[in-house]
Amino acid sequence: MRLVRKPWGSTSLRPWSANSRDGEAIGKLWFQRIDTSAPATALLFKRLFLTEKLSIQVHSDNVYARSPGMPHGKTEAWYVLSATPDAKVAVGLNTRMATQQLRVTIEDGSIADAVKWHRIRAGDAVFVPAGTIHAIGPVLVIADIQQSSDATFRTFDYGCRREHHVADAVAVADAGPAGAQVALRRRSEVRTLLIACPYFVLERIDLSANSGWEVEAGGETWLLALEGNAQIGAVHATAGAAFFLAADHVAIETDRVGLSALVAYVAAEPLTGLLAGPSPKQSMEARS
Repeated sequence: MRLVRKPWGSTSLRPWSANSRDGEAIGKLWFQRIDTSAPATALLFKRLFLTEKLSIQVHSDNVYARSPGMPHGKTEAWYVLSATPDAKVAVGLNTRMATQQLRVTIEDGSIADAVKWHRIRAGDAVFVPAGTIHAIGPVLVIADIQQSSDATFRTFDYGCRREHHVADAVAVADAGPAGAQVALRRRSEVRTLLIACPYFVLERIDLSANSGWEVEAGGETWLLALEGNAQIGAVHATAGAAFFLAADHVAIETDRVGLSALVAYVAAEPLTGLLAGPSPKQSMEARS
């Protein structure tokens, strides 16, 4: 796990992490594979801790990202872990703009008033496809799953003096309102589909108390514990614990309060055989 210091971050990461740096503001926790010599992952999974607004930005698609040599673009999704009652995110613009109008709006800073803000609460999922102008407001903790890419172009930074990427942003942006967010879809009593796109699938699983399960990872898969307690493989997991699987499986044994978790994996549609179970925990112990 990698801690990234940011001025807009938080000095307290609990209950999502016990890590801290003596009062330093931490903005990001990046989940990383233990084996640093392993191949690069297709997805990047991180948590964001925000006490201030992030810059208004836009990500490029695969085609544009590859022109300057980046491997691919950046489509992402957010899952809200915690939020204050007035927390908001911006996704898309209030109205559609012509290319030149968008350029002027970025250059004069009025893009800050052109983005569409939406109230957000814990448990919400937000899809941000490449080309969508967006921002994240305070005070939020967000789980962020994305294509592993840094194809990000800033359009407005609330007075910070970092570089703005006007030409790139105008070239890649869909300068209009965002598409409607897809409603959560229950796949079974324990699986809820949050986001499915060509690059990844994001689900929430809610496992019953005192039961045994197996997660079958057909490829790269990330798991983040949200609530409850469970034995996941050889690790006792509580809220905030993260796991990486690659074409593998892991056994999960819940305790008396069960377990809720996010599962993100590389696929274009939900996997039918992602989760096997339940079996009574007592029966599993008897067989061992």
